[in-house]
Amino acid sequence: MKPLRTITALLMTLALTAVVAGPAAAEKIVIEKLDDLPRYTYQVDVKAAEFPGNDEAVMTLAAEVKEDLLADLEKYEIKDQNTVQEYYSNLAMIAMLEEDYDAYLKYNEKVRELEMKEAKRLTSGLAGRAYIAAQDAPEGERQEAFRAAYAELVNPLPYEVVEPQLKQAKGMTEMLSENLIVGITESRLQPMLDQTDGEISKDVALTLLGTTNTVRFFLPYKDQVNAVLTQYLDAHAVTKDDIWSAREMELTGDEGGEPVVVTIWDSGLDCEIAGLKNVLWTNKDEIPDNNKDDDGNGFVDDVHGIAYTLHSDKTSEVLYPIGDVEGDQDRLQRQMKGLVDIQMGVESEEASELKKMLASLPPEEAKPFVEGISKYGNYCHGTHVAGIAIKGNPYVRVMVSRLTFGHELIPEEPTVEQARKDSAATIEMVQYFADNDSRVVNMSWGGSLAGVESALEQNNAGGTPEERKKLARKIFNIGVRALEHAMAETPEILYVTSAGNADNDVKFEEFVPSGFDLDNMIVVGAVDQAGEETGFTSFGNVDCYASGYEVLSYVPGGEQMPLSGTSQASPQVTNLAAKILAIKPDLTPTEVKDLILKGCDDKQIGDRTIKLINPKKTMEMVMQS
Repeated sequence: MKPLRTITALLMTLALTAVVAGPAAAEKIVIEKLDDLPRYTYQVDVKAAEFPGNDEAVMTLAAEVKEDLLADLEKYEIKDQNTVQEYYSNLAMIAMLEEDYDAYLKYNEKVRELEMKEAKRLTSGLAGRAYIAAQDAPEGERQEAFRAAYAELVNPLPYEVVEPQLKQAKGMTEMLSENLIVGITESRLQPMLDQTDGEISKDVALTLLGTTNTVRFFLPYKDQVNAVLTQYLDAHAVTKDDIWSAREMELTGDEGGEPVVVTIWDSGLDCEIAGLKNVLWTNKDEIPDNNKDDDGNGFVDDVHGIAYTLHSDKTSEVLYPIGDVEGDQDRLQRQMKGLVDIQMGVESEEASELKKMLASLPPEEAKPFVEGISKYGNYCHGTHVAGIAIKGNPYVRVMVSRLTFGHELIPEEPTVEQARKDSAATIEMVQYFADNDSRVVNMSWGGSLAGVESALEQNNAGGTPEERKKLARKIFNIGVRALEHAMAETPEILYVTSAGNADNDVKFEEFVPSGFDLDNMIVVGAVDQAGEETGFTSFGNVDCYASGYEVLSYVPGGEQMPLSGTSQASPQVTNLAAKILAIKPDLTPTEVKDLILKGCDDKQIGDRTIKLINPKKTMEMVMQS
């Protein structure tokens, strides 16, 4: 889970938007991937933090963006429904800013008709519709009118479907404040505005408009939203059936299985945790902690695996360096737990502490808060993933392969030189897996072309929008080609990757590695404890689904914490694959993949069918073969 993404995503999209798609005219230009859409720039001459309060700047930018959105929809046949949804969601947001409530309601009705995920369809635009209904009341009575209208929309919703969505909405509402919004907006966008003299892309323009929408139309009513959601969730406080406990299959060690090397390609592991220490893969030719490359393989002290820094330099530290916030580790762990508890609607001491802290957080402290908790999220990510991957398997041997993720609100500038260095490191890592007989590699991470382009823009790099687009493609392709080729050239390894948490089509948005088509790879999406598709899980190339909701596992230091995301779903498939190989070591990755998918249970989601893993069924098939 990436707390940074979770917090900032709300500031951009906060559920006041909608989508609609009309029939495509025959003469429209077909758009097969996101990168083929045109780029636009706009001029903003006010400070980012002051933008929401400057009506002239807001309405000028809104009108310009609206014109371009409508022009694209007129000119292009966009083959990805999610992208069409985003276009109309943004038009709905602008309609709200323009106080064109009929347009907003029309768009919102159509988004709910098009939404694939039932929970999101049922909860789309609730606050926006309640806000519009409240405008008929006298000004002094609008708070109560909003609450009544919002309750009328929320109360009939089926709890078993919308519970996770409404719990998350309540949690984000409790955390949100104008100071937090202003602080994050200023920290992320003002440095870029300063560098570009106010010239911004459409994505940045939409961020500013979305922030304005939140400040103007949501924050004044957030207490009413929270009250209604609290009442609804309390009234339906029942535990949904957990389908996963009945599907678990633990090995005892008496099955006569063989050791299986599983690589956790992630942010590193705390190898001192008792639950992990006894199942670590060990390089017997390396002497620990002597700062030498004893076996001559190019890695120093690679006793339990390998590690690379943010700039792809080799290091012997196999746990993500928490660095300048190390002294605050206990505080950050409590804040992380509080964040998770708030999102999941759990009332805890940590959640109360975090809500109290955020309520009084000055704008200038928003950046260090978000970056600190993001850094801790990276720090605990690999350990949490590993704990899930090893559960119930005494035959597993965990190899560490540490990547280093950035945590800053403004990422480092991508360069061709660094991309080539990263690619060389990727090839080295994959070769290390193969040389040391790794059978399964878990990859709970990913990136996209749009992410590279955005990072270039945030650093005012790459030239004009078209030049930046071209440079982003070059940088992106260097990494993609190296990773895909390395994975394809090691067919003896099964790669298991998370789909992503962006609720997008990974193919259309060119998300990697989950957008790859490889025989020796499984892409995993996330469902909740009852097997319902989560609102965050990406799609478009997903082979199967596993639980990615409040999954309990280790964090550095040995405590356990529930986290959510496709990062938590992926290692459950890795876990199953390793158990299969422990019993049947001669199976190939494609045969293991086939067994996992054959053991899945089909679940109907609207007009789609998804596959839920069933470890018990799959392992029974393995034992009987």
